Amino acid sequence: MIRLAVTSGKGGTGKTMVAAALADISAVPQVLADCDVDAANLELLFEPRRLTTEEFRGLAAARIDPERCRDCGICADHCRFGAIVRRNDAWEVDALHCEGCGVCTYVCPMGAVLMEPRVCGEIYTSATDRGNLAHARLFPGSGNSGLLVTEVKKRAASLADGADLLLADGPPGIGCPLIATVSGMDAVLIVTEPGVSALHDLERLVTVCRRFGVRIFVAINRFDLAEDICARIEDYCREEEILVAGKIPFDPSVIEAVRNGRPVTRKESPATDALRELRENLFSELGLR
Repeated sequence: MIRLAVTSGKGGTGKTMVAAALADISAVPQVLADCDVDAANLELLFEPRRLTTEEFRGLAAARIDPERCRDCGICADHCRFGAIVRRNDAWEVDALHCEGCGVCTYVCPMGAVLMEPRVCGEIYTSATDRGNLAHARLFPGSGNSGLLVTEVKKRAASLADGADLLLADGPPGIGCPLIATVSGMDAVLIVTEPGVSALHDLERLVTVCRRFGVRIFVAINRFDLAEDICARIEDYCREEEILVAGKIPFDPSVIEAVRNGRPVTRKESPATDALRELRENLFSELGLR
């Protein structure tokens, strides 16, 4: 099975649009994963039917046992994050501010502060007309999104029986969620656009991805909006020996498709033609038919 992640160096390049289009026209047995857990929206384009829901528990957070607490306030004095607050004449932990460092448990003379796993989100598996989908939702204010990405990939792997392709819609940027997404993948398709900042972010993302030994491909979305910068991106890819697998023109049909909650490839358009060519080039390189 080929593991392919669709990523981008910055938000707004059309990464999810490309991932959804590839899933829609892949024509091979596949399983899907939405690894952009901070803003998961691949499901919006495929009308998933929920199969399972489970809690995601991240790092532990502090909790004060009121039966043991003697109201000394030492824990609050030592909490550098301001997470221990006074409410209703008692000390409580504000979960949104607690970083789980555990200092409060160390300084409390009564052993009244406990570290307990906290629910940070939910993990889902769903069925779609283009294959099973593993996805998740990270609750506002929660961290550990890289760990949640890893769990989403595990669920996708468990659904991949008989699949030739695991297609992941990854997060933008080069942070922990991206690293968790790229780890263990065979190839990465980086979606970029003709902008100076996009080119710089592409360079950073290539540097990170190469540390994982994955094959790297590039797709340039809305290439015709600034063809001079598009040429600079192609020159960079040529120097780095990276295949530009496709160039997608600006097309109002893309906006219409997103508004209607469906992949753009469900309707004939210049973007659809370019995405089909991208699929042919990319899958040929990956040995998928």
